[in-house]
Amino acid sequence: MRKLQFVLAIALIAAFAGLPLLTVQNAKVATAQAEPTGKLAEVLARGSLICGVSGTLPAFSYLDPDTGEVTGFDADYCRAVAAAIFGSVTEDNLVFVPLTAAERFTALQNGEIDVLIRNTTWTFSRDTDLKGEFRAITFYDGQGLLVRADLGVSSIDELNGASFCTQTGTTTEANITEAMAARGFDFELIPFETSADSAAGYESGRCDVLTSDKSQLAAIRANSADPSAHVLLPDTLSKEPLGPMWLQGDDQWGDVVSYTVYATFYAEERGITAENIDMYMGSDDAEIRRFMGEEGDLGSFLGLSNDFAVNVIKAVGNYGEIYERHIVPLGIVREGTLNMQWRDGGLIYAPPWR
Repeated sequence: MRKLQFVLAIALIAAFAGLPLLTVQNAKVATAQAEPTGKLAEVLARGSLICGVSGTLPAFSYLDPDTGEVTGFDADYCRAVAAAIFGSVTEDNLVFVPLTAAERFTALQNGEIDVLIRNTTWTFSRDTDLKGEFRAITFYDGQGLLVRADLGVSSIDELNGASFCTQTGTTTEANITEAMAARGFDFELIPFETSADSAAGYESGRCDVLTSDKSQLAAIRANSADPSAHVLLPDTLSKEPLGPMWLQGDDQWGDVVSYTVYATFYAEERGITAENIDMYMGSDDAEIRRFMGEEGDLGSFLGLSNDFAVNVIKAVGNYGEIYERHIVPLGIVREGTLNMQWRDGGLIYAPPWR
């Protein structure tokens, strides 16, 4: 009786709304294969993904002057999205666009890039005022302080009167201003257009302190002429959840980018790597079969092939492999941080693959 009442209620709602009558059983058919629309359709028609990156930040996205190749953590996530869409990554189907922090949002809003994967922090104003969209966080960071060892300081509380090299157009300037004002300290900000410029300013002695995300500071320290001459102070001044950003109003595109990232999270959770992924074909685990595209139509709901996740892992590996390849060499320990898998006390967590 209750089922009949429910069906009649749907019929009445449909009648008043002028909608065709669907039974409860037929309502399940509404999730048919999604046709590519919006940005996904545009990228497919063009035949290439245009990904905004830094291009000047070692370990995240850095243009190697010798090889001309863009390498790094963020760059690999650009490759992952291209692999999800096209099945593999080639010289033709992925275009990197180097952007300064000040340029990046304008480039996204003007349609010069399809997605921004450039160590960009998810903030309230970027999500609302800039009409950006964030979902899958790839790296949990925090703002830190890099000083010369001979300065002899061990925390921000000893930096009254210090000068700070910062990067224009980032959350860095506001965070350090608030931190120093809260302590009643005098200080000077010396802004630069790019992370490379701010690092060069610090190296040349233009300022006492270089402040940025701790991961960036670790990369800059690791690539300096003498890493032992610099100290990354223990202070963490902010929360910096970093991840891909795209424009609001295109849910399909957001799903494509997000589930590409989640594929790398899920693969690590299940022990699937770039090297062993073929061994998981024909798995007895139903969820893994769905991940591999052997069962169900999850990929088609995105407008992609059902094995899109396989293509992602074959192209760049799982989250742990990407992290090991680019972040570990900086000396940044993953254990005990939010960048661990959720089962190990971190926040790297993929929705159920069903």
